[in-house]
Amino acid sequence: MLDTALSARPDISDKRLLRCFSYVNGRWIAGDDRAIIPVTNPANGERLGDVTALGRAQSRAAIDAAQTAFAQWSMTLPQERSTLLRRWFDLVMDARDDLARIMVLEQGKPLSEARGEIDYAASFIEYYAEEAKRPNIEGVTSHLPDAEVELWLEPVGVVGLITPWNFPSAMLTRKAAAALAAGCTVLAHPSHETPFSALALAELAERAGLPPGVFNVLTGHAPEIVEPWTEDPRVRALSFTGSTEVGRLLYRQSARTVKRLVLELGGHAPVIVFRGADLDRAVAETIKAKFATSGQDCLGANRIYVERPVYEEFCRRFIEATQALGVGAGLEDPDIGPLMNEGAVAKQEEHVADALAKGARLACGGKRLDRGPLFFAPTVLTDVPDDAKIMREETFGPVAPITVFDTEEEVFARANATEYGLVAYVHSQNPKRIYRATRALQFGMVAVNRTKVTGAPIPFGGMKQSGLGREGSRRGMEEFMEIKYVCRDWA
Repeated sequence: MLDTALSARPDISDKRLLRCFSYVNGRWIAGDDRAIIPVTNPANGERLGDVTALGRAQSRAAIDAAQTAFAQWSMTLPQERSTLLRRWFDLVMDARDDLARIMVLEQGKPLSEARGEIDYAASFIEYYAEEAKRPNIEGVTSHLPDAEVELWLEPVGVVGLITPWNFPSAMLTRKAAAALAAGCTVLAHPSHETPFSALALAELAERAGLPPGVFNVLTGHAPEIVEPWTEDPRVRALSFTGSTEVGRLLYRQSARTVKRLVLELGGHAPVIVFRGADLDRAVAETIKAKFATSGQDCLGANRIYVERPVYEEFCRRFIEATQALGVGAGLEDPDIGPLMNEGAVAKQEEHVADALAKGARLACGGKRLDRGPLFFAPTVLTDVPDDAKIMREETFGPVAPITVFDTEEEVFARANATEYGLVAYVHSQNPKRIYRATRALQFGMVAVNRTKVTGAPIPFGGMKQSGLGREGSRRGMEEFMEIKYVCRDWA
Protein backbone atom coordinates (compact mmCIF):
# COMPACT_ATOMS: atom_id res chain seq x y z
CA MET A 1 0.00 0.00 0.00
CA LEU A 2 1.47 3.37 -0.96
CA ASP A 3 1.94 5.81 1.92
CA THR A 4 0.83 9.31 0.92
CA ALA A 5 1.69 11.18 4.13
CA LEU A 6 2.92 14.15 2.13
CA SER A 7 -0.62 14.87 0.97
CA ALA A 8 -1.66 15.67 4.55
CA ARG A 9 0.61 18.71 4.73
CA PRO A 10 -1.37 21.96 5.04
CA ASP A 11 1.42 24.06 3.49
CA ILE A 12 0.94 22.48 0.03
CA SER A 13 -2.25 23.88 -1.43
CA ASP A 14 -2.61 21.84 -4.64
CA LYS A 15 -2.76 18.25 -3.43
CA ARG A 16 -3.04 16.92 -6.98
CA LEU A 17 0.64 17.74 -7.41
CA LEU A 18 1.48 15.01 -4.89
CA ARG A 19 1.62 11.99 -7.14
CA CYS A 20 2.94 8.58 -6.07
CA PHE A 21 2.37 6.63 -9.30
CA SER A 22 4.43 6.77 -12.49
CA TYR A 23 3.09 8.65 -15.49
CA VAL A 24 3.18 6.54 -18.67
CA ASN A 25 1.19 6.98 -21.88
CA GLY A 26 -1.15 9.50 -20.29
CA ARG A 27 -1.99 7.26 -17.31
CA TRP A 28 -0.84 7.07 -13.68
CA ILE A 29 0.29 3.50 -13.10
CA ALA A 30 1.69 1.31 -10.31
CA GLY A 31 4.36 -1.34 -10.56
CA ASP A 32 3.21 -4.82 -11.51
CA ASP A 33 4.40 -6.30 -8.22
CA ARG A 34 3.27 -3.30 -6.15
CA ALA A 35 6.90 -2.58 -5.19
CA ILE A 36 7.44 0.80 -3.56
CA ILE A 37 10.27 3.19 -2.76
CA PRO A 38 10.05 5.20 0.49
CA VAL A 39 10.99 8.89 0.33
CA THR A 40 12.24 10.70 3.44
CA ASN A 41 12.95 14.26 4.53
CA PRO A 42 16.74 14.66 4.91
CA ALA A 43 16.26 17.33 7.57
CA ASN A 44 14.62 15.02 10.10
CA GLY A 45 14.28 11.53 8.61
CA GLU A 46 10.48 11.84 8.44
CA ARG A 47 8.87 9.55 5.88
CA LEU A 48 7.19 11.76 3.31
CA GLY A 49 5.52 8.98 1.40
CA ASP A 50 6.17 6.27 -1.14
CA VAL A 51 6.36 6.11 -4.91
CA THR A 52 5.77 3.09 -7.07
CA ALA A 53 8.69 1.12 -8.48
CA LEU A 54 8.14 0.02 -12.07
CA GLY A 55 9.83 -3.06 -13.50
CA ARG A 56 11.63 -3.90 -16.73
CA ALA A 57 8.50 -5.00 -18.55
CA GLN A 58 6.80 -1.69 -17.77
CA SER A 59 9.88 0.22 -18.86
CA ARG A 60 9.78 -1.59 -22.20
CA ALA A 61 6.05 -0.85 -22.48
CA ALA A 62 6.84 2.82 -21.94
CA ILE A 63 9.26 2.68 -24.88
CA ASP A 64 6.43 1.23 -26.98
CA ALA A 65 4.16 4.11 -25.96
CA ALA A 66 6.80 6.78 -26.62
CA GLN A 67 7.64 5.25 -30.02
CA THR A 68 3.97 5.20 -31.02
CA ALA A 69 3.49 8.81 -29.86
CA PHE A 70 6.61 9.92 -31.73
CA ALA A 71 4.98 9.34 -35.12
CA GLN A 72 2.40 12.05 -34.43
CA TRP A 73 4.42 14.36 -32.15
CA SER A 74 7.33 14.64 -34.58
CA MET A 75 4.88 15.77 -37.29
CA THR A 76 3.06 18.27 -35.07
CA LEU A 77 3.55 21.83 -36.23
CA PRO A 78 6.33 23.58 -34.27
CA GLN A 79 3.87 26.33 -33.36
CA GLU A 80 1.62 23.75 -31.70
CA ARG A 81 4.49 22.27 -29.72
CA SER A 82 5.41 25.81 -28.71
CA THR A 83 1.88 26.52 -27.46
CA LEU A 84 1.82 23.39 -25.31
CA LEU A 85 5.23 24.15 -23.81
CA ARG A 86 4.17 27.71 -23.05
CA ARG A 87 1.08 26.35 -21.30
CA TRP A 88 3.31 24.06 -19.23
CA PHE A 89 5.52 27.02 -18.31
CA ASP A 90 2.54 29.06 -17.13
CA LEU A 91 1.29 26.18 -14.95
CA VAL A 92 4.72 25.69 -13.40
CA MET A 93 4.94 29.36 -12.50
CA ASP A 94 1.43 29.30 -11.04
CA ALA A 95 2.45 26.34 -8.85
CA ARG A 96 5.83 27.83 -7.92
CA ASP A 97 5.38 27.89 -4.17
CA ASP A 98 3.96 24.36 -3.91
CA LEU A 99 6.70 22.98 -6.17
CA ALA A 100 9.37 24.69 -4.07
CA ARG A 101 8.00 23.23 -0.83
CA ILE A 102 7.82 19.74 -2.30
CA MET A 103 11.46 20.11 -3.33
CA VAL A 104 12.57 21.32 0.09
CA LEU A 105 10.85 18.43 1.83
CA GLU A 106 12.43 15.72 -0.30
CA GLN A 107 15.76 17.35 -1.15
CA GLY A 108 16.52 19.58 1.85
CA LYS A 109 17.76 22.76 0.17
CA PRO A 110 16.80 26.15 1.64
CA LEU A 111 13.38 27.42 0.60
CA SER A 112 14.70 30.50 -1.22
CA GLU A 113 17.05 28.28 -3.25
CA ALA A 114 14.17 25.95 -4.07
CA ARG A 115 12.05 28.88 -5.31
CA GLY A 116 15.01 29.98 -7.39
CA GLU A 117 15.29 26.51 -8.87
CA ILE A 118 11.61 26.48 -9.87
CA ASP A 119 12.16 29.79 -11.67
CA TYR A 120 15.25 28.30 -13.31
CA ALA A 121 13.37 25.14 -14.28
CA ALA A 122 10.49 27.14 -15.75
CA SER A 123 12.90 29.31 -17.75
CA PHE A 124 13.95 26.30 -19.82
CA ILE A 125 10.34 25.50 -20.71
CA GLU A 126 9.74 29.12 -21.71
CA TYR A 127 12.97 29.30 -23.71
CA TYR A 128 12.33 26.11 -25.65
CA ALA A 129 8.72 27.11 -26.26
CA GLU A 130 10.25 29.84 -28.39
CA GLU A 131 13.06 27.74 -29.85
CA ALA A 132 10.54 25.12 -31.01
CA LYS A 133 9.56 27.51 -33.79
CA ARG A 134 13.09 28.32 -34.97
CA PRO A 135 14.79 25.27 -36.58
CA ASN A 136 14.83 26.00 -40.29
CA ILE A 137 15.73 24.20 -43.46
CA GLU A 138 19.13 25.57 -44.42
CA GLY A 139 19.96 26.18 -48.04
CA VAL A 140 23.51 25.37 -49.14
CA THR A 141 25.25 26.56 -52.28
CA SER A 142 25.26 23.52 -54.52
CA HIS A 143 28.51 21.93 -55.60
CA LEU A 144 26.69 20.06 -58.39
CA PRO A 145 25.14 21.44 -61.62
CA ASP A 146 21.35 21.47 -61.77
CA ALA A 147 20.99 20.33 -58.14
CA GLU A 148 19.41 21.96 -55.10
CA VAL A 149 21.02 21.23 -51.73
CA GLU A 150 19.27 21.55 -48.35
CA LEU A 151 19.95 20.58 -44.75
CA TRP A 152 16.96 19.59 -42.63
CA LEU A 153 16.90 19.33 -38.83
CA GLU A 154 14.71 16.45 -37.71
CA PRO A 155 13.97 14.99 -34.24
CA VAL A 156 16.15 12.03 -33.35
CA GLY A 157 13.30 9.93 -31.91
CA VAL A 158 12.53 8.60 -28.42
CA VAL A 159 14.94 9.98 -25.81
CA GLY A 160 15.69 8.75 -22.30
CA LEU A 161 16.44 11.30 -19.56
CA ILE A 162 18.06 10.42 -16.22
CA THR A 163 18.02 13.21 -13.65
CA PRO A 164 19.76 13.72 -10.28
CA TRP A 165 18.56 14.52 -6.77
CA ASN A 166 20.39 17.82 -6.28
CA PHE A 167 18.35 19.78 -8.86
CA PRO A 168 15.28 17.57 -9.27
CA SER A 169 13.18 20.08 -11.23
CA ALA A 170 15.65 22.10 -13.29
CA MET A 171 17.62 19.13 -14.59
CA LEU A 172 14.39 17.55 -15.83
CA THR A 173 13.03 20.62 -17.60
CA ARG A 174 16.41 21.54 -19.12
CA LYS A 175 16.49 18.17 -20.85
CA ALA A 176 12.79 17.53 -21.45
CA ALA A 177 11.82 20.94 -22.81
CA ALA A 178 14.65 20.82 -25.36
CA ALA A 179 13.72 17.31 -26.48
CA LEU A 180 10.00 18.08 -26.70
CA ALA A 181 10.63 21.28 -28.63
CA ALA A 182 12.76 19.30 -31.09
CA GLY A 183 9.85 16.93 -31.72
CA CYS A 184 11.14 14.00 -29.65
CA THR A 185 9.14 11.98 -27.15
CA VAL A 186 10.51 11.62 -23.64
CA LEU A 187 11.10 8.87 -21.09
CA ALA A 188 12.28 10.43 -17.81
CA HIS A 189 13.70 8.63 -14.78
CA PRO A 190 14.15 10.82 -11.67
CA SER A 191 16.35 9.95 -8.70
CA HIS A 192 14.64 7.61 -6.25
CA GLU A 193 15.53 10.11 -3.50
CA THR A 194 13.60 13.03 -5.05
CA PRO A 195 10.82 11.64 -7.24
CA PHE A 196 7.95 13.85 -6.09
CA SER A 197 9.31 16.94 -7.88
CA ALA A 198 9.39 15.12 -11.23
CA LEU A 199 5.92 13.62 -10.75
CA ALA A 200 4.51 17.07 -9.95
CA LEU A 201 5.96 18.35 -13.23
CA ALA A 202 4.32 15.42 -15.02
CA GLU A 203 0.97 16.37 -13.48
CA LEU A 204 1.39 19.91 -14.81
CA ALA A 205 2.47 18.64 -18.24
CA GLU A 206 -0.70 16.57 -18.39
CA ARG A 207 -2.79 19.63 -17.50
CA ALA A 208 -0.98 21.58 -20.20
CA GLY A 209 -2.28 19.09 -22.77
CA LEU A 210 0.84 17.15 -23.77
CA PRO A 211 -0.52 14.09 -25.63
CA PRO A 212 -0.31 10.59 -24.12
CA GLY A 213 3.09 8.97 -24.59
CA VAL A 214 4.89 12.22 -25.33
CA PHE A 215 6.18 12.89 -21.81
CA ASN A 216 6.56 9.92 -19.46
CA VAL A 217 8.02 9.79 -15.93
CA LEU A 218 9.06 6.37 -14.63
CA THR A 219 9.94 5.90 -10.97
CA GLY A 220 11.80 2.87 -9.69
CA HIS A 221 15.28 1.46 -9.36
CA ALA A 222 17.67 2.60 -12.08
CA PRO A 223 18.71 -0.83 -13.43
CA GLU A 224 15.07 -1.85 -13.87
CA ILE A 225 14.12 1.37 -15.66
CA VAL A 226 17.23 2.40 -17.58
CA GLU A 227 18.78 -0.85 -18.78
CA PRO A 228 15.84 -1.54 -21.13
CA TRP A 229 16.44 1.93 -22.60
CA THR A 230 20.13 1.27 -23.25
CA GLU A 231 19.28 -2.10 -24.84
CA ASP A 232 16.49 -0.88 -27.14
CA PRO A 233 17.55 0.69 -30.46
CA ARG A 234 14.30 2.69 -30.57
CA VAL A 235 15.64 4.88 -27.75
CA ARG A 236 17.85 6.98 -29.98
CA ALA A 237 19.35 9.36 -27.42
CA LEU A 238 20.17 9.28 -23.74
CA SER A 239 20.78 12.33 -21.54
CA PHE A 240 22.20 11.87 -18.05
CA THR A 241 23.24 14.17 -15.23
CA GLY A 242 25.21 12.52 -12.43
CA SER A 243 28.55 11.04 -11.51
CA THR A 244 31.32 10.34 -13.98
CA GLU A 245 31.38 6.73 -12.81
CA VAL A 246 27.73 6.15 -13.77
CA GLY A 247 28.26 8.14 -16.97
CA ARG A 248 30.99 5.71 -18.00
CA LEU A 249 28.64 2.79 -17.31
CA LEU A 250 25.90 4.30 -19.48
CA TYR A 251 28.46 5.01 -22.19
CA ARG A 252 29.41 1.31 -22.28
CA GLN A 253 25.82 0.10 -22.17
CA SER A 254 24.71 2.48 -24.92
CA ALA A 255 27.52 1.47 -27.27
CA ARG A 256 25.58 -1.63 -28.30
CA THR A 257 22.88 0.49 -29.92
CA VAL A 258 25.10 3.48 -30.85
CA LYS A 259 22.96 6.07 -29.10
CA ARG A 260 23.34 9.81 -29.13
CA LEU A 261 24.65 10.69 -25.64
CA VAL A 262 24.46 13.92 -23.66
CA LEU A 263 26.37 13.46 -20.40
CA GLU A 264 26.65 16.13 -17.70
CA LEU A 265 29.01 14.48 -15.26
CA GLY A 266 31.21 15.40 -12.30
CA GLY A 267 32.92 18.67 -11.58
CA HIS A 268 35.98 19.71 -9.59
CA ALA A 269 35.83 23.47 -9.95
CA PRO A 270 38.86 25.59 -9.07
CA VAL A 271 38.56 29.15 -7.78
CA ILE A 272 41.62 31.25 -8.54
CA VAL A 273 42.04 34.54 -6.66
CA PHE A 274 44.86 36.76 -7.94
CA ARG A 275 46.52 39.66 -6.17
CA GLY A 276 44.72 42.89 -7.02
CA ALA A 277 41.32 41.20 -7.04
CA ASP A 278 38.43 42.87 -5.23
CA LEU A 279 38.70 40.72 -2.09
CA ASP A 280 35.26 41.60 -0.75
CA ARG A 281 33.73 40.47 -3.99
CA ALA A 282 36.01 37.44 -4.31
CA VAL A 283 35.05 36.25 -0.82
CA ALA A 284 31.33 36.83 -1.31
CA GLU A 285 31.28 35.09 -4.70
CA THR A 286 33.38 32.17 -3.49
CA ILE A 287 31.03 31.68 -0.54
CA LYS A 288 28.19 31.38 -3.08
CA ALA A 289 30.20 29.05 -5.31
CA LYS A 290 31.11 26.80 -2.40
CA PHE A 291 28.02 26.64 -0.21
CA ALA A 292 24.99 26.90 -2.52
CA THR A 293 22.81 23.78 -2.21
CA SER A 294 24.94 22.96 0.86
CA GLY A 295 27.85 22.36 -1.51
CA GLN A 296 25.95 19.62 -3.37
CA ASP A 297 26.42 21.08 -6.83
CA CYS A 298 28.57 19.96 -9.74
CA LEU A 299 29.41 23.66 -10.21
CA GLY A 300 30.47 23.95 -6.56
CA ALA A 301 33.89 25.43 -5.79
CA ASN A 302 36.01 22.44 -4.81
CA ARG A 303 39.53 23.92 -4.73
CA ILE A 304 40.37 27.50 -3.80
CA TYR A 305 43.76 28.83 -4.93
CA VAL A 306 44.83 32.26 -3.60
CA GLU A 307 47.95 34.17 -4.65
CA ARG A 308 50.42 34.52 -1.78
CA PRO A 309 50.30 38.33 -1.25
CA VAL A 310 46.56 38.19 -0.47
CA TYR A 311 46.36 34.66 0.93
CA GLU A 312 46.19 35.45 4.65
CA GLU A 313 43.68 38.28 4.21
CA PHE A 314 41.45 36.22 1.93
CA CYS A 315 41.49 33.33 4.40
CA ARG A 316 40.60 35.61 7.31
CA ARG A 317 37.62 37.13 5.51
CA PHE A 318 36.46 33.79 4.07
CA ILE A 319 36.56 32.09 7.48
CA GLU A 320 34.54 34.92 9.03
CA ALA A 321 31.95 34.71 6.26
CA THR A 322 31.71 30.93 6.61
CA GLN A 323 31.22 31.14 10.37
CA ALA A 324 28.33 33.56 9.81
CA LEU A 325 26.36 31.06 7.70
CA GLY A 326 23.17 29.74 9.27
CA VAL A 327 22.36 26.04 9.26
CA GLY A 328 18.88 24.55 9.50
CA ALA A 329 15.99 22.71 7.90
CA GLY A 330 15.14 23.95 4.42
CA LEU A 331 11.74 25.38 5.31
CA GLU A 332 13.49 27.67 7.82
CA ASP A 333 15.32 29.13 4.78
CA PRO A 334 18.83 28.93 6.23
CA ASP A 335 22.09 29.37 4.31
CA ILE A 336 22.95 25.66 4.65
CA GLY A 337 20.54 22.75 4.78
CA PRO A 338 21.10 19.05 5.42
CA LEU A 339 23.06 16.81 3.11
CA MET A 340 21.14 14.27 1.06
CA ASN A 341 22.18 11.03 2.72
CA GLU A 342 24.58 9.36 5.13
CA GLY A 343 27.09 8.64 2.38
CA ALA A 344 27.41 12.36 1.68
CA VAL A 345 28.13 13.15 5.33
CA ALA A 346 30.64 10.34 5.60
CA LYS A 347 32.48 11.73 2.58
CA GLN A 348 32.86 15.12 4.27
CA GLU A 349 34.32 13.45 7.35
CA GLU A 350 36.68 11.38 5.21
CA HIS A 351 37.93 14.38 3.24
CA VAL A 352 38.46 16.51 6.36
CA ALA A 353 40.35 13.74 8.19
CA ASP A 354 42.52 13.02 5.17
CA ALA A 355 43.41 16.69 4.63
CA LEU A 356 44.33 17.17 8.29
CA ALA A 357 46.47 14.03 8.24
CA LYS A 358 48.36 15.46 5.27
CA GLY A 359 49.10 18.78 6.98
CA ALA A 360 46.08 21.04 6.37
CA ARG A 361 44.76 23.25 9.17
CA LEU A 362 41.13 23.24 10.34
CA ALA A 363 39.93 26.85 10.51
CA CYS A 364 36.29 26.17 11.39
CA GLY A 365 33.66 23.44 11.30
CA GLY A 366 34.82 19.96 10.45
CA LYS A 367 32.12 17.93 12.20
CA ARG A 368 28.48 16.88 12.24
CA LEU A 369 25.97 19.14 13.93
CA ASP A 370 23.34 18.15 16.48
CA ARG A 371 20.52 19.44 14.26
CA GLY A 372 20.24 15.93 12.85
CA PRO A 373 22.36 13.12 11.40
CA LEU A 374 22.66 14.71 7.94
CA PHE A 375 23.80 18.18 9.02
CA PHE A 376 27.50 19.00 8.60
CA ALA A 377 29.06 22.26 9.74
CA PRO A 378 30.28 24.68 7.07
CA THR A 379 34.00 23.96 7.09
CA VAL A 380 37.19 25.74 6.02
CA LEU A 381 40.54 24.02 5.65
CA THR A 382 43.65 26.10 4.96
CA ASP A 383 47.12 25.19 3.67
CA VAL A 384 45.67 22.13 1.98
CA PRO A 385 48.27 20.13 0.02
CA ASP A 386 47.59 18.98 -3.52
CA ASP A 387 47.79 15.30 -2.55
CA ALA A 388 44.82 15.56 -0.18
CA LYS A 389 41.74 13.69 -1.40
CA ILE A 390 39.65 16.86 -1.34
CA MET A 391 41.97 18.40 -3.93
CA ARG A 392 41.57 15.40 -6.24
CA GLU A 393 37.97 14.23 -5.71
CA GLU A 394 34.59 15.95 -5.94
CA THR A 395 33.50 16.70 -2.36
CA PHE A 396 29.81 17.51 -2.90
CA GLY A 397 29.42 19.10 0.50
CA PRO A 398 30.12 22.20 2.63
CA VAL A 399 33.90 21.79 3.03
CA ALA A 400 36.11 24.49 1.50
CA PRO A 401 39.85 23.77 1.01
CA ILE A 402 42.12 26.79 0.49
CA THR A 403 45.73 26.72 -0.66
CA VAL A 404 48.34 29.24 -1.80
CA PHE A 405 50.05 29.77 -5.16
CA ASP A 406 52.86 31.96 -6.47
CA THR A 407 52.73 32.13 -10.27
CA GLU A 408 50.18 32.02 -13.08
CA GLU A 409 51.84 29.07 -14.76
CA GLU A 410 51.83 27.13 -11.51
CA VAL A 411 48.17 27.72 -10.68
CA PHE A 412 46.95 27.00 -14.20
CA ALA A 413 48.80 23.68 -14.18
CA ARG A 414 47.42 22.76 -10.75
CA ALA A 415 43.88 23.78 -11.70
CA ASN A 416 44.02 21.71 -14.91
CA ALA A 417 45.49 18.64 -13.20
CA THR A 418 42.15 16.81 -13.02
CA GLU A 419 40.03 14.51 -15.16
CA TYR A 420 37.19 17.01 -14.76
CA GLY A 421 36.60 20.16 -16.78
CA LEU A 422 33.17 21.63 -16.06
CA VAL A 423 33.62 25.14 -14.64
CA ALA A 424 36.40 27.37 -13.27
CA TYR A 425 36.14 30.66 -11.35
CA VAL A 426 38.67 33.47 -11.72
CA HIS A 427 38.96 36.68 -9.68
CA SER A 428 41.18 39.44 -11.03
CA GLN A 429 40.99 43.05 -12.19
CA ASN A 430 43.85 42.70 -14.68
CA PRO A 431 42.39 42.34 -18.21
CA LYS A 432 45.46 40.62 -19.64
CA ARG A 433 45.58 38.15 -16.76
CA ILE A 434 41.88 37.42 -17.18
CA TYR A 435 42.46 36.74 -20.87
CA ARG A 436 45.38 34.41 -20.17
CA ALA A 437 43.37 32.56 -17.54
CA THR A 438 40.33 32.03 -19.73
CA ARG A 439 42.56 30.69 -22.52
CA ALA A 440 44.66 28.44 -20.28
CA LEU A 441 41.95 26.84 -18.15
CA GLN A 442 40.67 23.55 -19.59
CA PHE A 443 37.04 23.92 -18.56
CA GLY A 444 33.83 24.18 -20.55
CA MET A 445 32.76 27.30 -18.65
CA VAL A 446 34.81 30.07 -17.04
CA ALA A 447 33.26 32.60 -14.66
CA VAL A 448 35.18 35.84 -14.09
CA ASN A 449 34.53 37.88 -10.95
CA ARG A 450 31.15 36.23 -10.47
CA THR A 451 29.53 32.90 -9.63
CA LYS A 452 26.22 32.66 -11.48
CA VAL A 453 26.74 32.00 -15.17
CA THR A 454 24.08 29.43 -16.07
CA GLY A 455 20.76 30.10 -17.75
CA ALA A 456 18.49 28.89 -20.51
CA PRO A 457 20.28 30.76 -23.37
CA ILE A 458 23.78 29.40 -22.62
CA PRO A 459 25.29 26.02 -23.60
CA PHE A 460 25.97 24.23 -20.32
CA GLY A 461 28.60 21.49 -20.33
CA GLY A 462 32.17 20.51 -19.72
CA MET A 463 35.38 19.17 -21.18
CA LYS A 464 37.29 15.95 -20.52
CA GLN A 465 35.42 13.55 -18.22
CA SER A 466 32.90 16.16 -17.13
CA GLY A 467 30.72 15.08 -20.02
CA LEU A 468 29.63 15.16 -23.63
CA GLY A 469 27.42 17.62 -25.46
CA ARG A 470 25.66 20.70 -24.18
CA GLU A 471 22.37 21.52 -22.45
CA GLY A 472 20.50 24.78 -22.71
CA SER A 473 20.66 27.22 -25.63
CA ARG A 474 19.94 26.33 -29.25
CA ARG A 475 22.71 23.72 -29.03
CA GLY A 476 20.86 21.89 -26.28
CA MET A 477 17.91 21.40 -28.62
CA GLU A 478 20.15 20.33 -31.49
CA GLU A 479 21.50 17.50 -29.32
CA PHE A 480 18.12 15.86 -29.91
CA MET A 481 18.03 16.47 -33.68
CA GLU A 482 19.58 14.85 -36.73
CA ILE A 483 20.82 16.64 -39.84
CA LYS A 484 19.32 15.26 -43.03
CA TYR A 485 21.05 16.26 -46.25
CA VAL A 486 18.75 16.52 -49.28
CA CYS A 487 20.18 16.83 -52.80
CA ARG A 488 17.40 17.38 -55.36
CA ASP A 489 17.30 17.46 -59.12
CA TRP A 490 13.98 18.61 -60.70
CA ALA A 491 14.71 17.04 -64.09
